[in-house]
Amino acid sequence: MNITASQVKELRDATNVSMMDCKRALQESEGDMDQAVKLLRERGMAVAAKKASRVAKNGKVTAKVSDDAQTGVMLEVNCETDFVTRNELFQNFVVELTDKAMGIEGDVNEAVKDELTAKIAEIGENLVIRKTEKYVVDGTGAVASYIHMGGTVGVLVEFGLEKVETATADAFKELGLDICLHVAAANPTALDRSGIPENLVEDEKSLFAKQVEGKPENIIEGILKGKLNKFYSKICLLEQGFVKEEKVSITALLEAKGKELGDTITIKRYTRWKLGEA
Repeated sequence: MNITASQVKELRDATNVSMMDCKRALQESEGDMDQAVKLLRERGMAVAAKKASRVAKNGKVTAKVSDDAQTGVMLEVNCETDFVTRNELFQNFVVELTDKAMGIEGDVNEAVKDELTAKIAEIGENLVIRKTEKYVVDGTGAVASYIHMGGTVGVLVEFGLEKVETATADAFKELGLDICLHVAAANPTALDRSGIPENLVEDEKSLFAKQVEGKPENIIEGILKGKLNKFYSKICLLEQGFVKEEKVSITALLEAKGKELGDTITIKRYTRWKLGEA
């Protein structure tokens, strides 16, 4: 079967496995993407498939956090062409929308529909606010954000704190940015193990069981436990190795920074968007 370069690239993006291994898996599965992913995972080449982006949208993801770090918003604003994405009128309009969204309690689209209609007429392309997210701190805490590559990826994170003054400390602001950068780069599936769908865990267990077939019974349980722990460490934010220092988990990083600041720091929730993804 003739496997195209675009198919190989899509599988590569989804699994982070080499191009040659991706091509070989696609040939064996006769072009079936899901079966190719399964083959690579059975062989231990892919720990867990990431969702490949099949939608290419123009526009940008944008975010803003209030000066006191108690409120944060993130928007994805789409346009029709890359030319408009780079247009100063569009760029400025996105900033205006983000600023306005900070003070909107309900539906952002409804609140700015007149401005959106006017800007569509001015620019000459259809514009859509595709997604919106707003974080307002519950209790004592802070919000941090990060926008990658001019708007291709956006991250919001809400932290829980015990001391109000921590939210505006420089050391905490540095931590907040580091965690957001990590989420952007590592793309965790969930905050912790409780957020991983049970069916996904069962699928992994089945794959691991197949990988240890034929090994002595007295060591299988330990191997399976180790594989499952490794699986969680790849996709759960709190168990992932920090991108700047992979031997340090995100949980350990939070604990170390908490000791430095004399506070207890937790991550309550996060949102990560890639431009154009569902």
